[in-house]
Amino acid sequence: MTGIQTTLLGQHVRILTPLLLWIAPLALVAGAIAAVRAWRRHRRLAALVPPARFGRVLQGAGAAQGVARSSAIGLGLFFLLLAAAGPQCGERTELVKRTGIDLVVALDASNSMLARDVKPSRIERAKLEVMALLERLNGDRIGLVVFAGDAFTQCPLTVDYAAARMFLRAVEPVSMATQGTAIADALYEARDVLEGGGRGDAGKAVLLITDGEDQRGDALAAAAAVAESGVRVFAVPVGGAEGEPIPVLDRSGNLTGYKKDKQGRTVLTRTDVAGLRELTARGNGLLLQGAGADLGVLQFLPELEKMQKGEFESRLSVQYDDKYIWFAWPAFVLLCAAAALGEGPLLRRRPA
Repeated sequence: MTGIQTTLLGQHVRILTPLLLWIAPLALVAGAIAAVRAWRRHRRLAALVPPARFGRVLQGAGAAQGVARSSAIGLGLFFLLLAAAGPQCGERTELVKRTGIDLVVALDASNSMLARDVKPSRIERAKLEVMALLERLNGDRIGLVVFAGDAFTQCPLTVDYAAARMFLRAVEPVSMATQGTAIADALYEARDVLEGGGRGDAGKAVLLITDGEDQRGDALAAAAAVAESGVRVFAVPVGGAEGEPIPVLDRSGNLTGYKKDKQGRTVLTRTDVAGLRELTARGNGLLLQGAGADLGVLQFLPELEKMQKGEFESRLSVQYDDKYIWFAWPAFVLLCAAAALGEGPLLRRRPA
């Protein structure tokens, strides 16, 4: 929340738009200038008419109305700007508790994720859907593990979703030192991140996003071991089973060709949906598959709601109440009074 906070007469005070607070005195200055001009105009008119005939020539043309109207406008605008500044008072403190689960996204960043059977590419589509997931989290801690031939923690558990998005954007297959698809290493690394999080009562999950081409054959055992520690393993398969060539990119991201085997044949990458389904069964989780262009990452949200929430933070927080009405009503009354005074002279009713 933007604005300024201070303490006034023992009350916590917050102003949401402090700039308007500094502009408000200008309305008083403008009203005072208009009142002085009205008074001077009356003096100039009085100088043109003899005093003996002033009452009959300029009946009711006293300076009071012009001064009153200008003052009411200036004061009304002053209170209006004070109301628009958004004054708030903290009248009570409340114990705020935030709860959620701990989630680690294990993202495959091997070269096969550059395949373009999913637009714009497997890796870019996966990143977009994880970004959308981050937009919908509330109080849940999220971490990021990136893997190819080995796995490492890209982002530890955090509720700073902006930081998580920054780390996610930096994931690129061309920057991975070792190529391959070490799913087991990714699961073990994710488990270590979750166990080091220090929130034992929260539900824990790994969301594995990969094409499933496990090149070591130990992913099923890793999923079972991770599940035994109380971590559920969910998986989102990326890509199709028909086979797709793997682009070869330079450091600038330009396409230079397609990956070849030792015989010079183009290597095709196929998504192992059956293997990922068995992996999630061992990991006490689910295989999440989308429809059309969606991979299915957002299908994790209903599962998230079913998991046990742990308390992340408890703290005393000052709860602020809006007080703009204190200034809005005087502004309304003063501006209505100025409009009622009008431009003409204020005439007195003559006795019959």
